Amino acid sequence: MRILVVQESDWLERNPHQQHHLMERMAERGHQIKVIDYPIDWPNDDDSGLIYHKEVHENVSKIKDDTHIEVIRPGFIKIKGLNYASLFFTHKHEIEHQIEEFQPDIILALGILNSYNASKLAKKHNIPFVYYFIDVIYALIPEKAFQKMGQKFTEKTIRNADLVITINKKLSEFAYTVGAKPDSTILIDAGIDLNSYDPDLDDSAIRAEYGIKEDDIVLFFMGWIYEFAGMKELARALGENKDKYPNYKILVVGDGDAFDEMCEIRDEYDMADQLILTGKQPFEKIPEFLASADFCLLPAHIDEPIMQDIVPIKIYEYLAMKKVVIASELPGLSKEFGYGNGIEYIQEAPEVLETVQKILSEDRYDEIASNAREYVKSNDWEVITDKFERAMLKLL
Repeated sequence: MRILVVQESDWLERNPHQQHHLMERMAERGHQIKVIDYPIDWPNDDDSGLIYHKEVHENVSKIKDDTHIEVIRPGFIKIKGLNYASLFFTHKHEIEHQIEEFQPDIILALGILNSYNASKLAKKHNIPFVYYFIDVIYALIPEKAFQKMGQKFTEKTIRNADLVITINKKLSEFAYTVGAKPDSTILIDAGIDLNSYDPDLDDSAIRAEYGIKEDDIVLFFMGWIYEFAGMKELARALGENKDKYPNYKILVVGDGDAFDEMCEIRDEYDMADQLILTGKQPFEKIPEFLASADFCLLPAHIDEPIMQDIVPIKIYEYLAMKKVVIASELPGLSKEFGYGNGIEYIQEAPEVLETVQKILSEDRYDEIASNAREYVKSNDWEVITDKFERAMLKLL
């Protein structure tokens, strides 16, 4: 099977998401995969030129060393506003080219503009078109003025789809409101590599490297640090209460919009030993970092629109590592995981500190952590890939 994937995020630099796990496993099973992507963080590039020239990256693998995916990155104009107008046409041209050259059996889309073009071209060439709805992508468009336009394109794309796949119950409900048809919409959960995410993994090297003592309580966050992630508020809360929580350490693995401000908070409160910012780390080291954690966090702003319907894949990884998760009571999370399955909910980020203290004082940690691993044990990636592969074959 030949699958052409189109997305408007960075396949190469962003942390592995659902599509990376699935496509590399599909490639491992002998399917041919090509990806058309977009370097979403181009405004941070040092290159001052006005044109981003087309790139082709061969033999790309982020998770499985023995899988090889070709990533094609069409050019565009590096001027805000014109970047969208130009990629509309360059991505459309590239999709047309790949339909002719690669002759995909299926087109799988996760973006907005290029997905809309892919849906129309798929229909024109009688190719099954799948919209993989893993996030409310248009709400992530940095320019607020373009978000409404992004929503309109997304709605049209979903209506054109032969199949819509969502990854959680709340996203399924949302998909129906923007045009998905119940008889051609399926839910395939997020997955987890249970062999890699082993609760008994040795964490001594990480603890030694970052000065984490045996009696320290490690509060762990990984991924892109959005302004609304709640980590700034939590860091300030710890900084203002260092004496109350002397052995609490916040360990942040990742970078993002709020990374520099996190560094400033660390320096402002003189808490280099309590706020550990590692920056981006290799994917293969993530389980080891997770092993060093006691509590894993998602303290995002509860009223942030983009957080209402999503269930980040890292929540499954947290739970698989048999960690207690403390997260904002977001609709998508509570609907997907319910209550009593390893997640303790909060309303605001600073509540993390009191919640940790309460769980430890009530001696509830082991019970909650055991429930966490038990809840996700059926979400092994191979099982998820089986479901995905069957759904694709059914379309042919």
